[in-house]
Amino acid sequence: MLVLNAHAPTAESCTGGGISEAITRIPGSSAWFEAGYVTYSNRQKTRQLNVPEGLFPKVGAVSREVVEAMARGAQEKSLARFAVAVSGVAGPAGGSPDKPVGTVWLAWGVGDEVTAECQHFPGNRDEVRRQTVKAALEGLLRRAAAEIENQG
Repeated sequence: MLVLNAHAPTAESCTGGGISEAITRIPGSSAWFEAGYVTYSNRQKTRQLNVPEGLFPKVGAVSREVVEAMARGAQEKSLARFAVAVSGVAGPAGGSPDKPVGTVWLAWGVGDEVTAECQHFPGNRDEVRRQTVKAALEGLLRRAAAEIENQG
C-alpha cells in the first residue's frame, strides 16, 4: 500500500466530505491526512480557501479556475505539498445546458503545480458523488506515486 510522506488535504464541494471520509476509513491515514475543507457555498470557498470572489460570476463554482483555486487554498491553509479539490453538479437538479448534472471539475495540487480535469459522470446523485470520490482519490494516488518514483 502506498503511504504519502506528506499531508494531503481535501477541498470538497459536491462530495460534501466524502473524499475525507473515504481517506479516514483507512487505518493509519492520520499519518498523512490532516485536514478536509467542506466548502459547499461560494462564500465558504472564499472564506476558507481564498477563492477569489470575482471568479464565481465570471466562470461559476463548477469550473477549472475555481477548483484550481480551491486546491491552492487547501495547500496554503494546511501547509501541504499535496491537495485534491472537487466542485460539481451532483443533481438531481442544478444542471444547465453547458454544465449538466454529472459535470464535475477535479484538481490536484503537487507542490507549485496544479492540474485539473473535467469529468461527466452518469447516474443519480449518489452515483455521481461516488464516482467523484473515486476519481479524486485515484488522481491523488497517481500523482503521489509519480512523485515517489521521481525521487528514486
